Amino acid sequence: MESLTHVHPIIPLLLWLPVALVLIWRSVAVYQMPVVELSLMAVLGLLVWTLMEYSLHRFVFHYDATSKLGKSLVFLFHGVHHDDPQDKTRLVMPPAGAILIMSLLWVLFTLFLSGAYLETFGAFFIIGYLCYDYIHYATHHFPMRNPVLRYLKRYHMLHHFSGQDGRYGVSSPLWDFAFGTTAGNLSLPPRYKEE
Repeated sequence: MESLTHVHPIIPLLLWLPVALVLIWRSVAVYQMPVVELSLMAVLGLLVWTLMEYSLHRFVFHYDATSKLGKSLVFLFHGVHHDDPQDKTRLVMPPAGAILIMSLLWVLFTLFLSGAYLETFGAFFIIGYLCYDYIHYATHHFPMRNPVLRYLKRYHMLHHFSGQDGRYGVSSPLWDFAFGTTAGNLSLPPRYKEE
């Protein structure tokens, strides 16, 4: 199973961007969804993604497992990233996990949406996921010159270096503020060089 936790950073883009583009194309070409409705579903898809990102990171990836199997799975899915946060092959979600999670979520989404609404929402949910993956990758490997990106990098590094008990949002701190999980140590260790 350990080998499934390694993935080249381009893989999520190659896997999910075509899916998102086909869904958007279908919303426009097949369903002829008006721009206003498409825009509203886009915002909703992105917003729900940020809540899902927060929830998965907080409740699944940082789950306090008690069984040996549970501890192993939590470690393989996320703990290994905290052990070696600079490992370039473990910074984006492996396709096996992403496909499983997305399949389950798609079934859930069909309970609330259908047709063009489902496809547009799904497309922008996927785009939100891709933004998360690449913001996460960039926070570990690139200097952030833009003030917003620099803030997100520091925010995520505080998650890594302050005991992991908060700051679960990576692409957005929105839900950390909403649920009060921003507290904790506000200083980074001397070994971390802010750029």
